[in-house]
Amino acid sequence: METPFWKTKSLEAMTPAEWESLCDGCGKCCLSKLEDEDTGEIYWTSVGCRLFDAGTCRCSDYVNRLARVPDCVGLTPQNVRTISWLPKTCAYRLVAEGHDLYWWHRLVSGSAETVHEAGISMRGRVSASETDLAEPDDYFEHMLDDEP
Repeated sequence: METPFWKTKSLEAMTPAEWESLCDGCGKCCLSKLEDEDTGEIYWTSVGCRLFDAGTCRCSDYVNRLARVPDCVGLTPQNVRTISWLPKTCAYRLVAEGHDLYWWHRLVSGSAETVHEAGISMRGRVSASETDLAEPDDYFEHMLDDEP
């Protein structure tokens, strides 16, 4: 049996299709996060990006997201190693750090549903869209105690 590409290739050596397939579809990247200006600490919210489809846990306009959402962060092999808020379960982070993917990742399980079945995704856990919030202070009502 052939060794899976994420165990043999660096992030930089992956094809675009391999890179995209690493996304586990959890939707956590698409949540609004708050940063303490004094400490740099990140606080998670259950507020989804305006393009986030909370049912599928995918971007509704992935191809144009960077143009439509100015603060959207496009993940690259270079920046996944420096983004402190990437979830602990994120496949990009795991591979960058030399770890294997979890059993529920679709590349391991063979199903895009296992991330949801395992309770890892944000499906059913998004409390608002950023378009629903009028003031920056409104995000505090949706702060989470920890990374989802």
